[in-house]
Amino acid sequence: MHYKEAKGILSATNGMNLFRGCTHGCIYCDSRSKCYQINHAFEDIEIKSNAPLLLEEALLKKRHKCMIGTGSMTDPYIPLEKEVQMTRKCLEIIERHGFGVGLITKSSSVLRDLDLIKKINEKSKAVVQMTLTTYDEVLCKKLEPYVSTTQERFEALKIFRDHGIPTVVWLDPILPFINDTEENLRGILSYCVEAKVQGIICFGMGLTLREGNREYFYEQLDKLFPGLKEKYQKTYGEQYSCLSPNNNKLMKIFLEVCQEHHIESNPEKVFAYLREFPLKDVVEQLTLF
Repeated sequence: MHYKEAKGILSATNGMNLFRGCTHGCIYCDSRSKCYQINHAFEDIEIKSNAPLLLEEALLKKRHKCMIGTGSMTDPYIPLEKEVQMTRKCLEIIERHGFGVGLITKSSSVLRDLDLIKKINEKSKAVVQMTLTTYDEVLCKKLEPYVSTTQERFEALKIFRDHGIPTVVWLDPILPFINDTEENLRGILSYCVEAKVQGIICFGMGLTLREGNREYFYEQLDKLFPGLKEKYQKTYGEQYSCLSPNNNKLMKIFLEVCQEHHIESNPEKVFAYLREFPLKDVVEQLTLF
């Protein structure tokens, strides 16, 4: 790991990434793409040393409360977080100033901060977003080797459910010729139903590949699934979007299950929910009259 001072912390849409790089080892990781200009070894995590200070300054300048997001590029609960506690420090600032938060993670380590997440949700709104890709635990450890298994993430989702914390699942990616099966999809959806997630974000059954992550993905295919790289190259060439041949069948199942169990499946509606900041103070004040 190494530290670096950042010039800013919040994006135009109030998202923040506290780290650059990752050690989860997911074979399909889009954050390895060259377009993100991570100019150091991907596993040599860059920590934004002044992130809490920048966040405090940014929140003090805001005229209106809003949702603050983190985890879109680097998981806020990489193993290093246990040591540096950067995510927790920022959650404390968010809670103190009465803002909301949306966390995207693949790690059950998010449970460490259940106390803070509950406090934020009581004041405003906290949403835990968990990525689920692979129902089979053995396959999961191949595809996402150094992070919580799907079963562990599912258990975390249930704990948040029991504490009244809303959750959303990212069903992404589904890898063609690997986990693009009805069995895998129905297994993940059964977890979502039991955990009573608010919504599931899915843009289709497939994955995206571009310069940087494509090369790493193919290297991992050669190690884990010999011969499959050539099938990808023949099927998709240099395409960015690689939809599964089973996409139509699987999307039909996905939409049917979501409709049956009243889980929001429209990505735009889920994103609107994640952005929406509840006016709890206003509502409480109005009830006084």
